[in-house]
Amino acid sequence: MENKKTRVLLTGGAGFIGHHVLEGILKETDWEIVVLDRLDLPGSLERLRDIEVWEANKHRVKFVWWDLKSQMNQYVSKDIGEIDHVWHLAANSHVDRSIKDPALFVMDNVLGTTNLLLWAKDRQLKKFIYFSTDEVFGPAPKGVFYKEWDRYRSCNPYAASKAGAEEMCLAFCNTYGLPIVITHTMNVFGERQHPEKFIPMTVKKILNGDKVLIHGDPEKKIPGSRLWIHARNVCQALLFINENGTVGEKYNIVGEKEVDNLAMARFIAKTLGKKLEYEFMDFHSSRPGHDLRYSLDGSLLKEMGFSYPKDFEASLEKTIKWMVDPKNIKWLVV
Repeated sequence: MENKKTRVLLTGGAGFIGHHVLEGILKETDWEIVVLDRLDLPGSLERLRDIEVWEANKHRVKFVWWDLKSQMNQYVSKDIGEIDHVWHLAANSHVDRSIKDPALFVMDNVLGTTNLLLWAKDRQLKKFIYFSTDEVFGPAPKGVFYKEWDRYRSCNPYAASKAGAEEMCLAFCNTYGLPIVITHTMNVFGERQHPEKFIPMTVKKILNGDKVLIHGDPEKKIPGSRLWIHARNVCQALLFINENGTVGEKYNIVGEKEVDNLAMARFIAKTLGKKLEYEFMDFHSSRPGHDLRYSLDGSLLKEMGFSYPKDFEASLEKTIKWMVDPKNIKWLVV
């Protein structure tokens, strides 16, 4: 009798991080993948067709269109079929848009997650991984690295909606026994990222000779900083957590190196061989709800045996050069 293949439901699998996760699953496992996506602003099936392993493995991927703001009915359930793992990456994730329309983010991230949890609670799942963000902790003072269970202090509606969805996940774990695991991830970069995000946006501005805005402290002296991680390394961490993570726990997925926004812009300009024109902006006056610094403590995964890659600069340089390759420039002008 043929062994039954592991099947994972990957929500948001046509999004930026989601399609890199899908690629990683295809490369590292023999799993079958059901992608659930509504294909709005961040989602595109073209991303799936663009990954190098797609043609040889597309038979392992099934796409299901669904907007999680609606409860999942018997028709979509039948379309999805039996599932072993749920990796819930689908989210509305842009801070500026959340400030303009906070209710939409509650609907997408809190209600959408709750509808998925309701669908999942009566199924025999091995793991349900909820993909959250460092922003739930709010700003991190210099020298502070937040651990998984530190207090939350959301500074914008996006962060609050992700924190609310986390609490619903924990409630379903405690009330219904759903095998929930929660992750926090910091700034993610990689190929095919939407040009509203800092790295592709900066690449685009430098190529066009435009001024890059560097958000900093009120005195316009200290630039904001983040810990950056490539999306493929996020997938490696998720695979590790799926195998080794404990139900009911949280895990920080943290990049190798902290880089401030000015240093990042300078690295991009140097890689492109272009001059950087920039202007400092007071981050809070120009972008209320944004935080100067985010930071997570990644020691828990390391103690469990997960090894982070040590090739940040090389990976970043490769990604920047990929973005400006004539074959790929379309992703900068979406």
